[in-house]
Amino acid sequence: MTLFSDPFRPFFLLGTLQAALAVPLWLLLMSGLLDWPMVFDPLSWHVHEMLFGFLAAVLAGFLFTAIPNWTGRLPLRGRGLIVLVVLWLLGRAAMLAPVGPWVAGIADCAFLAVVAGLAWREVLAGRNWRNAPICLLVTLFGAANILFHVEGFEILGQRLALAVAALLIALVGGRVVPSFTRNWLAKRDGAGLPAAFGRFDRLCLVLLVGTLLAWLVVPEAQATGWCFLVVCAFHAARLARWRGWTTLAEPLVAVLHVGYLWLVAAFALIGLAIVWPGSFTTTASLHGLSAGAVGTMTLAVMTRASLGHSGRPLTAGPGTLAIYVLVSLGAILRVLAPELPFDYVGVLTLAAVLWSGAFALFVLCYGPLLAGARTRAPAA
Repeated sequence: MTLFSDPFRPFFLLGTLQAALAVPLWLLLMSGLLDWPMVFDPLSWHVHEMLFGFLAAVLAGFLFTAIPNWTGRLPLRGRGLIVLVVLWLLGRAAMLAPVGPWVAGIADCAFLAVVAGLAWREVLAGRNWRNAPICLLVTLFGAANILFHVEGFEILGQRLALAVAALLIALVGGRVVPSFTRNWLAKRDGAGLPAAFGRFDRLCLVLLVGTLLAWLVVPEAQATGWCFLVVCAFHAARLARWRGWTTLAEPLVAVLHVGYLWLVAAFALIGLAIVWPGSFTTTASLHGLSAGAVGTMTLAVMTRASLGHSGRPLTAGPGTLAIYVLVSLGAILRVLAPELPFDYVGVLTLAAVLWSGAFALFVLCYGPLLAGARTRAPAA
């Protein structure tokens, strides 16, 4: 079955379906229009499913597609991939079912535990030490999910998961954004190629790790807020070194820079929310990281990987461009919703429609391609 011939196929499709459906479902639950008995309250369920449902699926799809290139070992496919997909689906069902917290927790946490175990096995067997840090981050992401299920540690689990997401974007994005930009510009005899990875990039990553550790331990300390603002400045400079403005002619490349720009903006928002609490709410700043950076970067990676691994031209059509516009517009409205002089619920609903609409459009445009259709994906 073609759907299970590559890890990115089922997980990108299921992850985007989750993102397209979970946010509208949360709005129905929060408004009282839908009453559904679950382990978590509606807000906690929303946070959990965006991190450990949607993001976990995309992470698994990316990871097990990339690992064979890292290690030279055979990819996960067929029965093994089906088992992993079933584990993910079991977790989603458990989070919606009227079952006890321990049953839901075990069913939900099993997926990331297996993902981390398989990733370590492949990287160690392939002696691919360079990517061991990514395996460590996946393990920490799984630990964050466990913390989320432990009473009293939900907020810590959420912050740890977001910290891992930020590090993954900074680490993996620091490879793919300048690499794909360089390749695209080189084909066009572009002058002034992106800066190669060097000491400055290492410094940016070290500063980010230190700042995120401070955020986990003393999240409301003024020093933590100032660290975020310093990190924002360093990563803004890092992004500028990749010369994203030269890629505007190809949205498939330019959107990678937009995704990283969202990460830079999220650092600024989190820092401002801590240093000057009246400037931005904590919720708004965190959505800069989740809806903005994670949402944009996952779609950027999924669209490119889906086209590339399916042998399609690496260029963005109208449908793909619309996906990019919708996700950023939705994220912008979600971040600014508390500050705008309009009805908050109305703005929040519009933001949800735009953001979820981006993922629904991905399913429409790329679903046939991921499922193995022989014809081109419509309007991709």
